[in-house]
Amino acid sequence: MGKLLRCLTRDATVMALCLDAKDIVERAEAIHQPSAVVTAALGRLLTAASMMGVMMKGERDTLTLKLGGGGPVGTVMAVSDSRGNVRGYAQNPIVEIPLKPNGKLDVSGAVGLDGQLYVLRDTGAPEPYIGCIPLVSGEIAEDITNYYATSEQTPTVCALGVLVNPDLTVQVAGGLLLQLLPFCPNGVIDQVEKNIAKLPPITRMLSDGMTPEEIIALALDGMEFDILDTYEPTYRCTCSRDKVLRAFAAMPAEDLRSLPDETGMAEATCRFCDAVYRFSREELELLERERANENE
Repeated sequence: MGKLLRCLTRDATVMALCLDAKDIVERAEAIHQPSAVVTAALGRLLTAASMMGVMMKGERDTLTLKLGGGGPVGTVMAVSDSRGNVRGYAQNPIVEIPLKPNGKLDVSGAVGLDGQLYVLRDTGAPEPYIGCIPLVSGEIAEDITNYYATSEQTPTVCALGVLVNPDLTVQVAGGLLLQLLPFCPNGVIDQVEKNIAKLPPITRMLSDGMTPEEIIALALDGMEFDILDTYEPTYRCTCSRDKVLRAFAAMPAEDLRSLPDETGMAEATCRFCDAVYRFSREELELLERERANENE
């Protein structure tokens, strides 16, 4: 099970979040069976969404990250609740491209740079908040950092990483997010910059067995802080047969009638967990009649 910490310095100038996301990304890999570079891209986005999700205030609030950079992976999406539980998918799970010159997976090459990062927050209001910025690197962490700087004017440092084994299993995955809060003094800013400059990559720290507590302590070296919240987020899909039926009920009648195949059955597959829901022609006809009765 993943472990996510949200911390605040005692002078209330810096917020820090750290997530060990190995279990989350392992589950995503088991469901979607993507290639290595797609596991890295999807894993990074899931990690970012989980950390950003716990900053939502309402119990039913959700946060969606949608990334489309024109690369071969297509659209990558992750959805989190306010407890950090996430689900996601990549439009094209199998992408094979050369490694970078340094031997690392080319996430930017898979994602592309000709596109946008969308951030959608649904708090139950009549209209959700939607933020949109052009991609700056396609490496995801830098794009999250740029989103906060551009759309929310919040100085942020985001580090994301996924190590994939040769057999395509996940070795480590996780993330670190630091935000400077309003009226943060220059001395604290300087200290954070020094700490970040000497901070090892998140995947190295996790590979060395460091816990989220230890990673945050290193990132906030020289500052006292308190752990505000501890979460155990998982990869969790919220699909159900009833939700699929409600989606069918919103379709035009002619489209609903065209769903059954030659055997009289209709199928719907969840993009987040690959669950398959099957419905008979009779079930869909009953749904159409119930809808007609409600509209009378």
